[in-house]
Amino acid sequence: MLKRLLIVLVLVFAATSFAEDGLRIAHVDSKLIFDGYKGTKKAQEEYDRQVAKWEQQGNLLQKELSAIKEKLDKQVLMLSDEKKRELEAEYNKKDIELKNFIDRVYGRKGELISENEKVSAPIIQLIRKAINEIALQEGYDMVVDRATGAVVFWKKENDLTQKVLDYLNNR
Repeated sequence: MLKRLLIVLVLVFAATSFAEDGLRIAHVDSKLIFDGYKGTKKAQEEYDRQVAKWEQQGNLLQKELSAIKEKLDKQVLMLSDEKKRELEAEYNKKDIELKNFIDRVYGRKGELISENEKVSAPIIQLIRKAINEIALQEGYDMVVDRATGAVVFWKKENDLTQKVLDYLNNR
């Protein structure tokens, strides 16, 4: 909170001191741009397809694990000690396989996060490029992003959000 307040104060101070020198500042909402860009929808569909594949894999592993557990529970009295140990070992192996899969896909450095970055990074680069081009065309010296939460006041006429969205969607 203190860090955010400090950023706001620095921006306010910079804006007021540079306003005297003719500094033009605009603002955008990158979240609205990202959500409204047509290319985001296509990327989201691609991402959702991959997530669905991982969910299917996870469900299959879970079903296999449950089937072994059910077999073990139902036949425990009829199984020889050797067969019981085999089923328990198979269960433990499948349990480890499932846990490894969950960690590999959904863990902190998992494939889910990597896939999200792979799909969204080109869109973010395109949005930044569009913001830069429009800001240069319109003579702005600085563009701040309201989505970061650091902007506490803005004039509607300095909002480039819709212009950036139109630029991106009409390419």
